[in-house]
Amino acid sequence: MRPALAVMLAVLTAPAWAAPQEIKLWRHDTGDVEMAAGRAAVERFNRSQQRWKVVIEAIPQGSYTESITAASMVGQLPCIIAMDQPTVPNFAWAGHVQPLDTLLPTDAVKRLLEGGRGSYKGKLYSVGQFDVALALFSRRSQLEALGVRAATLEHPYTAAEFHTILLKAKQSGRYRFPLDLNGRFKGEWSSYAFSPWLQSAGTDLIDRTSYLRVDGMLNSDAAIRVGRYYGRLFKDKLAERNPADDRAFEQERTLFHYTGSWKAREYSERFGADLLVMPPPDFGDGPKIGAGTWQWGITRTCRQSDGAAAFLTHLISTPEIAEASRATGLVPVTVESAAMTEHYRPGGDWRLYFEFARRYAVTRPATPGYPAMSSAFEKAMADIRSGKDAADALDEAVEAIEHNISRNNGYGFDTGKPRSAP
Repeated sequence: MRPALAVMLAVLTAPAWAAPQEIKLWRHDTGDVEMAAGRAAVERFNRSQQRWKVVIEAIPQGSYTESITAASMVGQLPCIIAMDQPTVPNFAWAGHVQPLDTLLPTDAVKRLLEGGRGSYKGKLYSVGQFDVALALFSRRSQLEALGVRAATLEHPYTAAEFHTILLKAKQSGRYRFPLDLNGRFKGEWSSYAFSPWLQSAGTDLIDRTSYLRVDGMLNSDAAIRVGRYYGRLFKDKLAERNPADDRAFEQERTLFHYTGSWKAREYSERFGADLLVMPPPDFGDGPKIGAGTWQWGITRTCRQSDGAAAFLTHLISTPEIAEASRATGLVPVTVESAAMTEHYRPGGDWRLYFEFARRYAVTRPATPGYPAMSSAFEKAMADIRSGKDAADALDEAVEAIEHNISRNNGYGFDTGKPRSAP
């Protein structure tokens, strides 16, 4: 009887042991290309081993954050969630995600560029496969017609030189507004595009040594100079306050377009060898660009953390990052993966975007207060664009941000004050 019972028990339990454990993954709905690339990466992981099976659930982007918050309140979060890199500290502070430092291979994480990691209080909470890069686009033939040099990695435009070039272009009579700053973009664009100008000038949105002090940073003399520079672009009619469309560069109504590498394919196909891709202007401390886009984290309630970590390790492997870049056209976030792609390898036609991401990228401040900070900065820049003096606009932003930090007890950073009960 005993051998027969043992065999029967083995037969009954074998399928349970053999079946891979499901790991739920939530992501927001994006474009068809990115969704297809994500599904392909999951399928490759599921085929590569028998222990885990990642299952994707796509949620509309407009309700994504609210869905995570609601699920966390009833203990229904999946194991893996997608997060926009600037919001990662907020997710960590809220207790939605767990640190990854002991879960992922150190060497794989170290290879990631700045735009491939999300952290809070010195701990890693997210990793990503790709990024985008800000750039200054122009046309070789148009600069030559004006007798203007092209900026390069070694010799970017200084801020003063760039302003002089814009004035010259304006005075030529060919361009009503020689610079397109994506004036129709709202929300995060202001912080993503223009806080790097602060960092290029040697200041910032907040003091990153404490993540508590904003006064003296966002309203410093350097920040005010950047703000007034930005305001002059509109006062001198070098950039349009409220553009009617976003096609000025492709229709040759403007000389420069300050935007992201998401325009690489379109502009390359349209202008060919005449297209120039240049660094943003240097305000004194070298050109800077924003870093970080959608990344992956593991929730605190995940019961299969080792499986979730195996999947994230798979995603940030060199072949997978290269494949994600090939499928989406986005900038890969390791040197090794870039070398495996046609566009971003050394000598590739889009290599400059990778170099910008490697040399110039600065992540947005790693604080849970960043969403409020970004909103305050956006308002300040809108006010400056409408004619308000930069000193006044930035002072108001400082007051709003510091009030938000105080109201939230420093967002987990040491304020030196007794903490109130949660």
